[in-house]
Amino acid sequence: MRHLSASPREPRGRSRSDTVLVMDSELSIQVSLSADPVPPERLTEILADPGFGLHFSDHMFLAEWTPDRGWHDARVTPYAPLSLDPATAVLHYAQEIFEGMKAYRHRDGSVWTFRPEENAARMVRSSQRMALPVLPEAAFVASVDALVRTDERWVPEPTGEKSLYLRPFMFASEKFLGVRPAKHVTYLVIASPAGAYFAKGLRPVSIWLSEEYSRAGVGGTGAAKTGGNYASSLLPHREAIENGCDQVAFLDTVERRWVEELGGMNLYYVYDDGTIVTPALSGSILQGITRASILELAGKLGHQVEERQVAVEEWRDGVGSGRITEVFACGTAAVVTPVGTLKWRGGEVSSGEDAGPVTRQIREALVDIQYGRAEDTFGWMHKVL
Repeated sequence: MRHLSASPREPRGRSRSDTVLVMDSELSIQVSLSADPVPPERLTEILADPGFGLHFSDHMFLAEWTPDRGWHDARVTPYAPLSLDPATAVLHYAQEIFEGMKAYRHRDGSVWTFRPEENAARMVRSSQRMALPVLPEAAFVASVDALVRTDERWVPEPTGEKSLYLRPFMFASEKFLGVRPAKHVTYLVIASPAGAYFAKGLRPVSIWLSEEYSRAGVGGTGAAKTGGNYASSLLPHREAIENGCDQVAFLDTVERRWVEELGGMNLYYVYDDGTIVTPALSGSILQGITRASILELAGKLGHQVEERQVAVEEWRDGVGSGRITEVFACGTAAVVTPVGTLKWRGGEVSSGEDAGPVTRQIREALVDIQYGRAEDTFGWMHKVL
């Protein structure tokens, strides 16, 4: 597969076509540049303080799928609103999936993404669970590369842990009211510059234990990255905020005692003997890419790492007795987040007001790889340009 080479410095409005080889077939990507890109001075202001999910780059990637044509009409086009019929299937039956990833600028000006093939593989699994067509992994990577190369000027400088957040997503775009898999599907990639998650330093978050609500159950969609899982977490997340907490933690739906994950992050526990434990994947826990990376990275740093069931009593008692010395969460946005307090109706327990040494060690090691400050001995980074 050869890489696309769409330069944002080409004349405005110029169209071009690139072809990439995808699993013995060809995906032709048409690139049409915006006639009205964000002015350089305004872009400088945005990248100085981008926040998260507030601003969007000049272009987006789109492709469509139908049973008779497969994936077709792949193109990079100016960012614009979508026009949806009121009967569009996704609005009624929530048949959609998405991914979250980042592009990082290194000190030499090059731009890289982190393990994009893992995002591609997870989107395949999500597609299969949500009865959506599978986008080949090579096509996924090519689509992200095409947008990043077109909007390269939107990738911030590496100072302050800024990056370009990328959101590939797929939804049922057929105009149809009926409970069946859609026969017209649209896939897009959009990009948004992101500032440092911890603008004021690495701050531990507080967690509310949801004992009434569940994120997903056995046999459900918990392992798929689909919007419904996040929608179901919004009410308990509001409950967490009302109880003075930042995030919500969910238990399994069968015994109501096994810790699963937060509303949008996986969990890790550090024990006093140096062992690091994360809840085992149960079919209802999202297989986080940062989670998987930490499993490998922590082992290389000399820690014994275990994937197993963790009871909420073990969390409470372990922190209270000092057996658990640190707790942290992980995900694409924050990378690694220290967890300070666990609250529930009738009590709370705190594991400290600062990030512990193991949490800091793992976060620093992972971020240094992502930004090119440390050697990537795992082969995780993918060079885009």
